[in-house]
Amino acid sequence: MESSYTSRIRIEPGRRGGKPVIRGMRITVYDVLEYLASGMSEGEILDDFPDLTQDDIRACLSFAADRERKLVAFGA
Repeated sequence: MESSYTSRIRIEPGRRGGKPVIRGMRITVYDVLEYLASGMSEGEILDDFPDLTQDDIRACLSFAADRERKLVAFGA
């Protein structure tokens, strides 16, 4: 499952405090997840951030799901 997001999501120590960012932009995975959690639709997010794509949003969801699986597997 990890390969579904690795081409889009990067963690770079000097960018956004080491948070996972989308394709080198300043938009983090956490930003997108917070927008979705607040009730924004994918379409609204894409309208507000025209450089994002639907695949970017799906990559954020895949990243979060993979991270959650790893946390559960390690008992954290």
